[in-house]
Amino acid sequence: MKAAYTKPFLTATFIVLIDQAIKVWVRQNMTKHEPIKFMGNHGMLQYVENNGMAFGMELGGEWGKLALTLFRIVAVAGIGYGLVHLIKQKYHRGLIMMVALILAGAVGNIIDSVFYGVIYGYAPLLQGQVVDMFYFPLFSGHFPAWFPVWGGEEFIFFRPIFNFADAAISVGVIMILFNQGRYFKHEQEEESSPNSEMVED
Repeated sequence: MKAAYTKPFLTATFIVLIDQAIKVWVRQNMTKHEPIKFMGNHGMLQYVENNGMAFGMELGGEWGKLALTLFRIVAVAGIGYGLVHLIKQKYHRGLIMMVALILAGAVGNIIDSVFYGVIYGYAPLLQGQVVDMFYFPLFSGHFPAWFPVWGGEEFIFFRPIFNFADAAISVGVIMILFNQGRYFKHEQEEESSPNSEMVED
């Protein structure tokens, strides 16, 4: 493997290993829904499992779960192909590393979905549940009565429970959104070069 490929794929592998190590530890050492607090009531480990997407979102039923797992596999293949393309085309290193984070996060959650049901004996292949554990309910309150839809209801920020893989995906996506100007400069320069030549002529 060429040197350009080594760092992003090693980074992705390292993130997957950390994610899986945390999940195995949580499964072996924690009881579901029983928190281990490290920031009082505002930060804790809380072991939950879900059938769905990042941050506990779900598609209903066994068929929804199967469809989501298969979609994840296809998505990972696409992200991996995209990462190779970015490296070959010598895109911004920051963009390449952020895509590597997204790839790692997707792979980390796919491992749960594909294999955990079989490994831990509770579901067939492709029907495993994703392990989540990080919970940061930083503050809570109530929506004002005039607020649309949720008026008067309680809110908690940040409510979703997530895992290390989810965090890797989120960091990758957010950094790409905030750094589009730098990350896609390579592509923009290529697209603008024919016009600049016409001006010179």
